[in-house]
Amino acid sequence: MANCQIDEPLTPPGNAAAAQVLKALANESRLAILRWLKDPRRHFPPQVEGDLVADGVCGLFIAQKLGIGQPTASEHLRILVHAGLLRAKRMKQWTFYKRDEKRIATIKRELRDTW
Repeated sequence: MANCQIDEPLTPPGNAAAAQVLKALANESRLAILRWLKDPRRHFPPQVEGDLVADGVCGLFIAQKLGIGQPTASEHLRILVHAGLLRAKRMKQWTFYKRDEKRIATIKRELRDTW
């Protein structure tokens, strides 16, 4: 077998975040969450705690809308937060999620420049 050398790493350190974002976006449930959170008043009922726009949407409402259990929804939300697409805010015993529009705009620019 020939000895091969790679001049550059397969995933340069600067692209690690982009890879995380692409992984987060490679799931239809996570894409649906991002779409719904773009206009939360249209997609979710009023909440007792927290404003849908200012504070975000309760993770329980997101799980119910997806038709999945809380643990599965929490994993989807964790991946989106870790990728920088959502921000989580804890209020009492609930966690509320909203899009990080500034970060999403940056990611869009970076992906556009990459491709």
